[in-house]
Amino acid sequence: MITAEQSEQLRAWFAGRLPVDVYESLDPITADREEITVVGVIPATESVREFRERTREQRIEVAREAEELYRRKVAWGVRVGDETTLFTHLAVPVMTRLRQSERQVLDTLVAGGVARSRADALAWCVRLVGRNTDSWLTELRDSLDQVGRVRAQGPDVSDTTDSMKSGSE
Repeated sequence: MITAEQSEQLRAWFAGRLPVDVYESLDPITADREEITVVGVIPATESVREFRERTREQRIEVAREAEELYRRKVAWGVRVGDETTLFTHLAVPVMTRLRQSERQVLDTLVAGGVARSRADALAWCVRLVGRNTDSWLTELRDSLDQVGRVRAQGPDVSDTTDSMKSGSE
């Protein structure tokens, strides 16, 4: 998870590297520890397939530079109207420990045909929570951004410890 400020810095970096004819505009960049996802708006007259073919070499070149700089994979996507299409993005395994009651929820989803496996059931639950609590998650992310800004403005702890040492001698 990155702050809004970091997202804007990434957006500016990618906007500065991508040729002007790749996207009409860039959406905010999303990133986590493994992946940076770049989504941009394309004209309604251009298909996703046409876009992928037309921009493949340019996107590969920018992705290589970004992957070396940020040590994360780069995923690409397009938005046409309200529809977003991602391509070549990661599905990262996540380890978790669940109690029996929690495993039973996943097993019920599998038995009911909602998911093929516990992993699919867990991903389904995460998507469901994300969809139904979007405003709450947005507020939480904004709060984390504020915490980051306050931390950055705080005192330098190393200076405080050094002055405390010199005052006690």
